Amino acid sequence: MRVLIIPDSFKGSMSAKEVALVMQSSIKKVFPDSHCSLMPFSDGGEGALKVLQNHAKGYLKKCLSTDALLRTIEATYFCFNDQKSAWIELSETAGLSKLTIQEYNPLKTSTWGTGKMILNALDHGFKKIYLGIGGSATHDFGSGIINALNGVFFDKNNKRLGYGGGAISKLNRIDLSQLDTRVSRTEWIIGCDVENPLLGKQGAAHTYAKQKGASLEIIDRLEFAGNQFSDVVQSQYGVDIKSISGGGAAGGVGAGLYGLLNARLEKGFDLLAELTGVNQQLDKVDLVLTGEGAFDNQSLFGKLPYKVAQLTQKNKIPTLIIAGQASIDELPNMPHVKVYKTQPEHMPLNQALKKAPQNLELKLLEVLNLFKLENMRL
Repeated sequence: MRVLIIPDSFKGSMSAKEVALVMQSSIKKVFPDSHCSLMPFSDGGEGALKVLQNHAKGYLKKCLSTDALLRTIEATYFCFNDQKSAWIELSETAGLSKLTIQEYNPLKTSTWGTGKMILNALDHGFKKIYLGIGGSATHDFGSGIINALNGVFFDKNNKRLGYGGGAISKLNRIDLSQLDTRVSRTEWIIGCDVENPLLGKQGAAHTYAKQKGASLEIIDRLEFAGNQFSDVVQSQYGVDIKSISGGGAAGGVGAGLYGLLNARLEKGFDLLAELTGVNQQLDKVDLVLTGEGAFDNQSLFGKLPYKVAQLTQKNKIPTLIIAGQASIDELPNMPHVKVYKTQPEHMPLNQALKKAPQNLELKLLEVLNLFKLENMRL
């Protein structure tokens, strides 16, 4: 039996690679003669660089940049062998993982460091920039990136605004006249894993700002800033960014770069799948294992396991989604896909996180033995 193992990370407990290794070990116990292909994956945010390093033709490049609080760090991006394209991962600079919990503050955090990485890629001659925007600590609508590229944001008194989402609430005018001339000659492709718009109850502030350290008061301030930003973009450039699908990703980076750089928004998983040959892998397998830490209604807005299931649906490949927690038992119109959770019923979450590898293996052995019984030919 040929098996493709393509999980995301179980946030808070296991990396995608660790999940994949547990899955492989469990498969081998139930199907000793099976052949496993491991593709620990990402939906375009954190982890994308590792996926590309392992499954695409190219190399990693390091450069000096800053984190979301503008402290100097070394960051990494991926250069494709065509010497024209680079994949930049926003979380390498503006990610939550670069900060302590006490430092979370979407009013102040900035994507400026991501812009510095982009400048480095432009300096090395790259003309197509893929930007993966998962895992951000920011809610600045991409203004930090634009600042790094020499765009300027002003208030009503013609005073230059500072960094972070809080400053954008005072936005009155955007000046792109001094923008780096290479920007207009660059193809911008944003890989995002969600469909949330910039504003509203399903938008960036109300959906994601809390996990970045925002109180209810700060969420309201960020929503106001988003309205201010989108009104100015509409007024100056004639682009409506309020409801574009994916515009709310990474605190409005999707909407901001769509409106100001004419960036194209695409599903991060779809981009990575194309760049790493996932479809070719699917042509050769009898079973697919995928999963993430929590599989819920939000997962249906483009998270990795659901995207994998959509691909396997086309070829009717049996697919097992294994998640630490799962509030969804089955997927409509996907009879070949089954969803399982690893957290035992009476085990508290903090304990389940500590025992994540053991819980994953126990559930997999149970599920795979059941699968074996239902498919005796394998």
